[in-house]
Amino acid sequence: MATTIIERREVEIKSPTRQRVMGVLFLLLGASIWLFFGRGIEAGVETTFKLVPGGFESSLADWTLPALATLNILAFASAFLGGVQLVRGFGKRTNMILGIVASFFIFGFLVWAAAGKSMNLAGLLNTTLSKAVPLTLGALSGVLCERAGVVNIAIEGMMLAAAMVGALVGSVSGSLWVGLLAAVLVGTLLGLVHAVLSIKYKTDQIISGTVINIFAVGITSFLSAKFMQPNQALNDPGVFRPIVIPLLSKIPILGPILFNNNMFVYSMFFFLILIHVGLFYTRWGLRLRSVGEHPKAADTLGINVFNTRYMAVLLGGAMAGFAGGYFTLGSVGRFDEIMTAGRGFIALAAMIFGNWTPFGSFGAGLLFGFADSLAGKLAILGVQIPSEFLLMAPYVATMIVLAGVVGRGQMPAADGQPYEKE
Repeated sequence: MATTIIERREVEIKSPTRQRVMGVLFLLLGASIWLFFGRGIEAGVETTFKLVPGGFESSLADWTLPALATLNILAFASAFLGGVQLVRGFGKRTNMILGIVASFFIFGFLVWAAAGKSMNLAGLLNTTLSKAVPLTLGALSGVLCERAGVVNIAIEGMMLAAAMVGALVGSVSGSLWVGLLAAVLVGTLLGLVHAVLSIKYKTDQIISGTVINIFAVGITSFLSAKFMQPNQALNDPGVFRPIVIPLLSKIPILGPILFNNNMFVYSMFFFLILIHVGLFYTRWGLRLRSVGEHPKAADTLGINVFNTRYMAVLLGGAMAGFAGGYFTLGSVGRFDEIMTAGRGFIALAAMIFGNWTPFGSFGAGLLFGFADSLAGKLAILGVQIPSEFLLMAPYVATMIVLAGVVGRGQMPAADGQPYEKE
């Protein structure tokens, strides 16, 4: 019966309306590739993609493409898929085809932006992965909390406080690992505060998270300005060095990107697998999800709703603390005021975009990271597009997901609802 609590029937939407909407969307994307990108390119212009991740050597030759022909092929392929979708549809594969057409559009944009110039494609992918790490870890924090029915918008504050404490403790102790442990503990402590307020005292979970965010901004800014900035010995922890995995790091293009990174990147993949398996293939995960779907039925079956939610929020806080440690111990090696820059909220958007699943959140984190990385690349290329439009794109995609264009989201039914034991 416990399984019945959390199971949802996946109803494939086969309505003619959705089939037409998706078909028109594919056609519009194809038309956009031709209209906005292809028409401004002269014949004979080439786009060159370099395949060398930043800081690495590669024997691969540059990838040179005829810009106009490539854009025309991408536009035709998108339009063809749109026509097929309008005529007979792709059924269960519609979302997969949407991903393919969206990839065509993104690649077409890159071809257009670098036409007559060169872009380091491998370097762009490397930066995308790096920027996706804190977003994915923060999204995993949200997944753990919200799968148990507790909304956690305090991820931003937890990450910020953990980043500061990690830098401070790491500098004083001279050990990166001690600093990372302190960061995780701070995230767990703030998770406990959020859990007590929202579970025991049934405070509105949005208000509880907002209070933590405001507190974190205030306390970290004060301590940084008062102690850490005047005394640089308190703000110089260093960073975790890359760990090279033999043989795998020699794989062309992807090898240096995936297998020559610091421990935060490897830990991200480890936690992705661990949390996915734990949530969907273990009794522990079944109980946690049942508490987020139907706490009263779970309580009837003997599951302690309060303890399960406490555990989930504490684990979520620890994960947010680990994500915060990345900023100071895995990236820049020092703490600056408000250095998380809203990435905790972006992580929440990634979690929603990823449909409250670990690997979905990772994909969304890559999308947000790609947009952030691309903004910097286009500035170097001199493309006359405001960076704000690129940074806005993932949020627009999130709203499209929430609107149900790619299918209904599966937010836990009891998410954000305090439980009253009868």
